Amino acid sequence: MYVRLTTNSASPPASLGDFGITSGPSPTVSVSEFTYRMGSEIYGEGEPADYVYQVKSGAVQSYKLLSDGRRQIGAFHLPGDIFGLEHGGPHRFTAEAIVDTTVRFVNRKTLEIMADSDVVVARALLNIMSSNLSHVEDHLLLLGRQNSLERVAAFLVEMDDRLTANGVMELPMTRRDIADYLGLTVETVSRAISKFYKEGLLEFVGNTQREIVVRNRQQLAMFGPKKAAG
Repeated sequence: MYVRLTTNSASPPASLGDFGITSGPSPTVSVSEFTYRMGSEIYGEGEPADYVYQVKSGAVQSYKLLSDGRRQIGAFHLPGDIFGLEHGGPHRFTAEAIVDTTVRFVNRKTLEIMADSDVVVARALLNIMSSNLSHVEDHLLLLGRQNSLERVAAFLVEMDDRLTANGVMELPMTRRDIADYLGLTVETVSRAISKFYKEGLLEFVGNTQREIVVRNRQQLAMFGPKKAAG
């Protein structure tokens, strides 16, 4: 669905720094905020890319439906992440809230106008797009060259970097989401995680198996390649 300017707040002015974009004079912008329920679409593939978004709380996944009906998740956006910044044209992916999620968003044209007169803003937007491109390249490498154990291990290491607080990694996404991100089946993902658990590389907190403590990060990061080399 299209994002409307009917938000949770009155779109208070804020600095670009509040949105995660640094600027020289730190100009004020109109930042809107909206909370989406779990599973709600934030924007759809092919819709105009009129806004740029930042996750305030919760988590978002960007995905594309393939011609055979399968879903390929391209990225997970976590608190602080900026997403939806397209290089011209409409959105290439659909964005959906994984859990109840609050996002901030600003008008894309407003950012482009600021970038025309503020080199710091222009550089910040370029860095965001470069970071997104690097993620796409890393994801393609992961899908194309690594076996299933390497893919799951690489995913857990990435989430450990991005999500772990007080020693516990809390995954907002389901096994199905992980499988669709890694190009694997749910069963393959579950077997890999169970193997890492049995190897003592991680342990679970609670009964959902979404709260994970990584016990041996170095070995987990090297797990796939070590096994392949052996």
